Amino acid sequence: MSNNIDSLLKNSDSFVAEILNNALSDKEVTAKEGVRLYNTAGIDFHLVGLVADEIRKRRVGDTVTYVVNRNINFTNVCIKQCGFCAFSRDFREEEGYFLPTEEIVRRAKEAYQLGATEVCIQAGLPPDMEGDVYENICREIKKEIPDIHIHGFSPEEVLYGATRSNTTIRDYLKRLKESGVDTLPGTAAEILDQKLRDKISPGRISVKDWIDVIKTAHSLGINTTSTMMFGHLETPEDRVNHIVKIREIQKETGGFTEFVPLNFIHTEAPMYKHQLHDGIKHGGTGNEVLLTHAIARIMLNNYIDNIQMSWVKEGQKMSQLLLMWGANDFGGTLINESISTSAGSNYGQLIKPKEIRRLSREIGRIPAERNTHYKILKKYDSGYEPDDELDKISDLSKFGSYAELIKINKFKYKNPRQD
Repeated sequence: MSNNIDSLLKNSDSFVAEILNNALSDKEVTAKEGVRLYNTAGIDFHLVGLVADEIRKRRVGDTVTYVVNRNINFTNVCIKQCGFCAFSRDFREEEGYFLPTEEIVRRAKEAYQLGATEVCIQAGLPPDMEGDVYENICREIKKEIPDIHIHGFSPEEVLYGATRSNTTIRDYLKRLKESGVDTLPGTAAEILDQKLRDKISPGRISVKDWIDVIKTAHSLGINTTSTMMFGHLETPEDRVNHIVKIREIQKETGGFTEFVPLNFIHTEAPMYKHQLHDGIKHGGTGNEVLLTHAIARIMLNNYIDNIQMSWVKEGQKMSQLLLMWGANDFGGTLINESISTSAGSNYGQLIKPKEIRRLSREIGRIPAERNTHYKILKKYDSGYEPDDELDKISDLSKFGSYAELIKINKFKYKNPRQD
């Protein structure tokens, strides 16, 4: 493969060839060089993908990993009104819900019985929330299912919980860890540029606080993921600067398990629906999606081995392409994906493990189930393949959907400000 790339590089733009040659030599690609890669076309564009794929192969081989997990978004009530979020509801709205702890535990237990090794717990930020809500949820889950991995609470939620508890971020993270939180999702990152955040999500966690939560978590031995939302108002420079910030944190802490580019789902997003900003885009183009994953692989080389794509946002066929443009991880089965679905994504709320394995094999890769820390649990490199418990489920409606959840009376949010 390298020889083929070498011969193609000789026919490409000399600056692009130099950047890609340096990347293949494991040299660090600068922000300026990353922006140049975003501006490629023709053979140069395809070479970015080829080089990202080559680096992926060297780092993680031909294995495509995935985790069997379930999302539990226990409330959609939120004090923030982010322009990209179609999931949240104001506390006065009819469609607000809040799952009681026993229902959260029931969902976690059901997932565990179906082979899930992880539950991902994230939600809105309800007003008047008690500071120990997150801890109580985790304790109850761990009491019933001590083996399940709790991947829970974004930096935004950590900051909110600490504020509601009148304590420091460090002390609050210690409390979460003691109550059973194993890792944090590195969401709420969007684009780590304060001016841009002030436009798309005024009042959301600041860049400074996001970095503080992440670094503090890492210092306490709590790994996190890292993410970037693109395809709205940001420029290629903004994307590349975001990736550089992630790289700098990783150099310092080593605490990120993966990087996940997340394409903006525009359909129901308030800032797109109501055209709140001039020049707002309806998500990344096909080229931008491919380049974002490839450039992330190239720029994070030596520091973050796992680049995850979002099947929920990109669909199955684009996910296969992304596995040839630097990505190596398929993410999770999810079971109850609500956030992208509520924003208008049409790719469903669950993908079965056998479907991930089929999609991986179709492009000549070896599927493998992993845990949250990327330890391989089962490698499917032989012909024989028994169905997982989740594969045997024929009626997916048993898990419920976001559209149904917001209409269930018994889970309706009780506004504490009403008599």
